[in-house]
Amino acid sequence: MVNRREAVSRIAMMLGGAFTAPTLFAMERSQNSTSNPFNAAALSLTEAQSKIIAAVAEHIIPKTTTAGAIDAGVPAFIEKMINDCYKAPEQKSFMTGVKNLEKAGFLGLDAKAQVSLLKLLEADTAELMKSYKASQVKVGDNVDKEVLEGTQGVPFWRLIKELTLLGYYTSEAGVKASFVYEPIPGKFEPTKYKAGQKAFLYQ
Repeated sequence: MVNRREAVSRIAMMLGGAFTAPTLFAMERSQNSTSNPFNAAALSLTEAQSKIIAAVAEHIIPKTTTAGAIDAGVPAFIEKMINDCYKAPEQKSFMTGVKNLEKAGFLGLDAKAQVSLLKLLEADTAELMKSYKASQVKVGDNVDKEVLEGTQGVPFWRLIKELTLLGYYTSEAGVKASFVYEPIPGKFEPTKYKAGQKAFLYQ
């Protein structure tokens, strides 16, 4: 049985073992329903820019026999998280990344060329992230979490990758794609797994 905290930990492992500190704190902030946006005007997106976010997220988690990022509602999740839960350095970095892709004519490229451009962006981001250091922070109920911290805003590619994975694997569609989804579990019974069967996730 996997709970939400364990699911988030698994997402961190997909990213190399840790979220960046701004994303971890944005996750904590998102749990507070009374939170107000840091800057409601920070993410003023055009229709084309929203399409870029959706296209990038779909390349990260494409639709196959299971739902892709778009089907899981990830683009709207990304926009809301950036606007409501991140501070100015990440908001600025994110918008710069979106605008750079827009200037590069991202939406006018075919799928193969889009992927090639994103791979170059990923390689550049890997270099930028080398200055980030792992550290332990206490969050919520004094749980130690390992995060990556740097002196500058988190690069666009890292932000959108973290938020795509987070949005997808905490959505019903993402859970169903990776686990046997049991939203209201019944009585406890020993379970025998079949070969290749998905793990259970109760929420």
